Amino acid sequence: MKNFLSALAVSAVLVSCSKKDATPVPEKADTAKIVDSINAARTKINDSIRSKNHFKDFSGPHTFTHNSIKNPGSVHFEKIKGEADHYNIKGDIKSGKSYVHIDGFMAVVSDKHMNFTGNISESVAGSENGKPYVRRGTKTFMSKDGGKTYRLQDMVNGSGFVEYIDIHF
Repeated sequence: MKNFLSALAVSAVLVSCSKKDATPVPEKADTAKIVDSINAARTKINDSIRSKNHFKDFSGPHTFTHNSIKNPGSVHFEKIKGEADHYNIKGDIKSGKSYVHIDGFMAVVSDKHMNFTGNISESVAGSENGKPYVRRGTKTFMSKDGGKTYRLQDMVNGSGFVEYIDIHF
């Protein structure tokens, strides 16, 4: 019995140590090429998303009004090349000694909202004898009539009175 167990142990060792037919290992792919092709596709997709407007195109001149200034002015939207829904804007309203100047950057963020970053300076004769007032930073223009008119939401001027500054499309 001892010999039988010894023979069994030796044959188990020989069988387990014998060379088996190895399955061929597939050639490794060049991962750098794969990563480069993925990045190229991603860049192409991102560029196409970034450059196409998601909302209507506002490029061109538009009417610009202030509730205390009789005559309307105009504001010009210039599309920033390669960027979706982003514009440089500049405009004026002037009537006598009263004026409103707008100069900055506009980002359309929804069908009803635009975020303006820049300066809106004004001097209205009926407000503290035309004392100049400047709004700086990021301000929101909002539409409640389906995008025909966008109104500045920072409505209280430096004198504490409500005023309406609108862009009409």
